[in-house]
Amino acid sequence: MQPVKKRFIILDALRGFALLGICLANYPEFSLYSFLSAEDAASLQTPGLDRVLRYLLYFFVDGKFYTIFSVLFGIGFSIILEHALSEGGKGLKVFYRRMLVLLVIGLIHLWLLWSGDILTLYAVLGMLLPLWHHCSDKALLRWAAAFLLLPVAVDTVVELAHLRPAGWFYDRQWALCARFGITEENFAYWLRDSPDYRGVFQFLMQGGFERMTEFIDGNRYFRVMGLFLLGYWAGRQRFFADLEAWRPRLRRIALRGFALGLPLSLAYAWSGVNGHPWGLTAHSALYTFSVFPMGFAYMAGLCLLYQRHNTARIWRAFAAPGRMALSHYLFQTVSGMLLFYGIGLGLGARLSLSYALLIALGVYLLGMLLSRLWIGHFRFGPVEWVWRMLTYGQYLPIRRDQR
Repeated sequence: MQPVKKRFIILDALRGFALLGICLANYPEFSLYSFLSAEDAASLQTPGLDRVLRYLLYFFVDGKFYTIFSVLFGIGFSIILEHALSEGGKGLKVFYRRMLVLLVIGLIHLWLLWSGDILTLYAVLGMLLPLWHHCSDKALLRWAAAFLLLPVAVDTVVELAHLRPAGWFYDRQWALCARFGITEENFAYWLRDSPDYRGVFQFLMQGGFERMTEFIDGNRYFRVMGLFLLGYWAGRQRFFADLEAWRPRLRRIALRGFALGLPLSLAYAWSGVNGHPWGLTAHSALYTFSVFPMGFAYMAGLCLLYQRHNTARIWRAFAAPGRMALSHYLFQTVSGMLLFYGIGLGLGARLSLSYALLIALGVYLLGMLLSRLWIGHFRFGPVEWVWRMLTYGQYLPIRRDQR
């Protein structure tokens, strides 16, 4: 089985755009700002501006860009899976091997680099996609809708019955914290004050269990599965190959998505900033009916802009990190460690949210520049190259002048 070679600029550009939002969403945690108490956060450089920015992050960013990224992963998986299934049983084995390699990369990222990893979940759920191969397009959409709506029902039961679905992982996390001496008082400063990787690894060990708690309490597996199936459907439709024909439908998605998402995002942001005062069920419903419509509207709006102005340089600028999204994603992680942890510059928990976001923007732009330089000489990103070779079990030329 040979690798899929056809690329579409719009998919790469959307992926690059999603990486920008993911960087902005993740760097408050990388900078350790998210772990600070309200009193400690208020003592930093720009507390008034930070309150505004925190609200704006909930309104414009939170969940929206991982929605785009997840749909795009679903589209990518659909292209790879359809190609694999056309090759028969051998092709399907290659698909599972590709997911298995991604799982290994994700586990390394989760346990050795950053507890906020999403690749592990993507790999596990990606392995389930062949189960829906024989579904009709309508059935795929119904399944996607069911998975996206299911968290609201789950959170309703959890709230009414006072359940703790992730209780075991939460208890295990704090057992490890007690073992290593991590407390609520030093939690926000542990990574900054650790002079060597040993302390970082201890924090990552408990962080892995914290991540499982987040996945379960946030119903992330249901949401990502729904977005994957929506991406699988979109990949089947191949809208990206003929945006002109899809223009009316894209306009409806953009208009309806913004019409629903914008007003509900006001309420969702208020709920998020104020600690879910209306309860878990209400917050979950606000997430579902604000985040997803806004994410879909972002995608549709960008597709419409690309259809009208597809020669603009901005698309190739975004497409460069989008072509090597895995490498760029890991670049964001390593940059965050070197900037904010004690094994690097040790800036963590010292900078306000506004400075953390400025640094996030700088890291993204640097990654964009490096991606453009790299893609000018090489066929794949460095991590993508290793991923492909392990998947196909053969050496693949990486330089553009190699055959």
